[in-house]
Amino acid sequence: MTWVTRVERLRTQAEARFPVISELTGRLLSGNLLDAGTRLAAQAFLAAVPLLFAVAAFTPHSVRDQLRESLRAMFGLTGQAGRELDQVLGSSPDGGLRETSGLIGLVVALISATSFSRAMTRVCERAWRLPKAGTRIAAWRWVVWLLALVLVVLLQAPVHEGFGAGVWLGVPLSFLVSTGVWLWTQHLLLAGRVPWLPLLPGALLAGAATTALGLTARLYMPAALNRALGEYGSLGLVLTLLSWLIVVCGAITFAVTIGAVLAEEPPLNRYLGREPGEREPVQGA
Repeated sequence: MTWVTRVERLRTQAEARFPVISELTGRLLSGNLLDAGTRLAAQAFLAAVPLLFAVAAFTPHSVRDQLRESLRAMFGLTGQAGRELDQVLGSSPDGGLRETSGLIGLVVALISATSFSRAMTRVCERAWRLPKAGTRIAAWRWVVWLLALVLVVLLQAPVHEGFGAGVWLGVPLSFLVSTGVWLWTQHLLLAGRVPWLPLLPGALLAGAATTALGLTARLYMPAALNRALGEYGSLGLVLTLLSWLIVVCGAITFAVTIGAVLAEEPPLNRYLGREPGEREPVQGA
């Protein structure tokens, strides 16, 4: 018996004993997950830049300063990248930035951000194999999720610092906040079609992934951004941020999908009250 035959036999036995392995392998090897993660990252990038200008232009200086500190905490920005951030979100007493952005800029930012919400909704629906919710049911949820996301970003600085206690509290606090955010995100964007408990595995995985990537970003992103700015200017900054967003959004997409599979397959489904037969095919996928 060759080693290939042995491996195949062990795989077959494992799948027979743990059916979740077969379902999980099939879903993870699907190209749809990579495509969905990339599309989500593109929408996140298209939404993030206009929103930053809108927040800087239409909010008080205290909120603008809080946003700047939170972005510094998320990416550990220093050097040239930090100066670029100060230039974008710096104080503007004469209202010049507001005049530059204007009402059209605010509308564009909202439209872009709504497309990000829709992309995140599609990721959750495909993970749980649910049909698209009606626009009237989902539209207000897109806006609420977006506003909550802005609030979460604003609070990143104090959360990362453990509200002054240090990293020893900041890391577990970031994990708890991230888990809560992704638990609520799935429930909201799925229009309550999946109970809270089955959503927990995906929320835990997404919380762990985003927390780990957040720690990695603070170590990797400062040098990467400064190097990209020095070598390629603004284009390098765009490419670096987009690459990082692809990694983050890909991790979230995989986490939510894996969580859905785990919640619907033995042995966890017995404890979470979710049966495989409850899944519905996605319309128009």
